[in-house]
Amino acid sequence: MDTKILTLHTGDRLVTDITSAASDFTAGRGDGLLNVFVPHATAGVALIETGAGTEPDLAQALERLLPVRDIYDHRHGSVGHGRDHVLPAFVSPSLTVPVFGGRLALGIWQSIVVVDPNADNPDRSVRLSLLS
Repeated sequence: MDTKILTLHTGDRLVTDITSAASDFTAGRGDGLLNVFVPHATAGVALIETGAGTEPDLAQALERLLPVRDIYDHRHGSVGHGRDHVLPAFVSPSLTVPVFGGRLALGIWQSIVVVDPNADNPDRSVRLSLLS
């Protein structure tokens, strides 16, 4: 298994597209399975269409499902930080993408993104692991 660690500065962005980095990692490596894993308690990874209004739709959906208010038992950090710790139950910290001939087998509109609502910790790592 080959592994690479990406380092990201997500800042105050909810969604960070890592498709290009994942594609670069798998290029020329044949067939296999790419596992994308975010080793953080307040972030996840997802496959979504980007650039067509999905990012604000995702933010609004998360706000409806997990509002940023002082309603959580987990209360350290900024207001609503408890919801950040609940997020990975809904946006998984890992996903697997098939790779054929070194290319990600994504649908035409699919992008691999890190979903990170936690602006208190803007520096993230993402583990890309390819099992041939």
